[in-house]
Amino acid sequence: MPTSMPNPRISPRFAGLTTFCRYPRLHDVPAEHLPLDWALYGVPFDAGVTYRPGARFGPRAIREASQYVKRYHLAHDVDVCEALSLCDAGDAPTNPYDVAGNVSTVCNWALALPIAPSTKLFAIGGDHSIAYANIKASWLRAGSPAGGLGMLHFDSHLDTVDSVWDCQWGHASPFRRAVEDKLIDPRASISVGIKGPLNRKDDLDFARDHGMTILTHERFERDGLATIAQFVRGLQGRPTYLTFDIDCIDPAFAPGTGTPCPGGMTSAQAFAALRACKGVQLCGADVVEVLPDRDVAGITALLAGHVVFEVLALAAIGPGPRGPKQG
Repeated sequence: MPTSMPNPRISPRFAGLTTFCRYPRLHDVPAEHLPLDWALYGVPFDAGVTYRPGARFGPRAIREASQYVKRYHLAHDVDVCEALSLCDAGDAPTNPYDVAGNVSTVCNWALALPIAPSTKLFAIGGDHSIAYANIKASWLRAGSPAGGLGMLHFDSHLDTVDSVWDCQWGHASPFRRAVEDKLIDPRASISVGIKGPLNRKDDLDFARDHGMTILTHERFERDGLATIAQFVRGLQGRPTYLTFDIDCIDPAFAPGTGTPCPGGMTSAQAFAALRACKGVQLCGADVVEVLPDRDVAGITALLAGHVVFEVLALAAIGPGPRGPKQG
């Protein structure tokens, strides 16, 4: 079903209510465009950060910047809003004083959304601790597959630390918890763009010992696109979650983040990496760690809005053979 969209040549992009990419609010979706394919929602939460706070304002900034996200994807040759029915479901309630409690709050809210069982969830943060909530909700909505979901993870950091300051639910730990709870299959997971100095060498141990594929930025520079494409082919249609931390992109291109790590991808490389995931069977996604207070001219929020679009384009072309040419 298509997405009901304002015509930018009649209703300017600088006018009207601000929603993610100008998609309709959940309760404004026409009946003929149901069931929804994806519900996008904000998670304004950053109590799980280990350095700079402020990502709680990320969803607002991304909504604003994404007014200039258009609908036709040139590289994939697909009109995303013709292929998918999309909506902005608003912001999840958050518990800013309780990181562990926030996970349950967000997950339960997402599961209670008045959407069809087939509708997939796209969380926009917020810090990376919110990923666990959307992963769990996506796993449940996918039928709780016993082997766990596959995962495509774009980040500078593995986020598999056991705890920081005696907290096991911060933004350094969501994927360790997800693996422990069997929501994610580590052997069907790849982390792309890992780089920078670590606190300790054994910070790599959990991911390596559990069979996660680690594609460092150095390796990505050499053969990353082919490695990603091969990994996606190996998933063979398995329900897969995609999580994108904006700090995998070099701070020269994405300065508005709480844990900047120099030496990363350009914007163009990040888009190419996402496009290399063509054929993946997505069951949920998130984009996180945009910190507007450290942004320059809104470029990080604008980039994040286009990352959202790139992910939705993967969903629009789907895991199977392409249908008739779109657009």
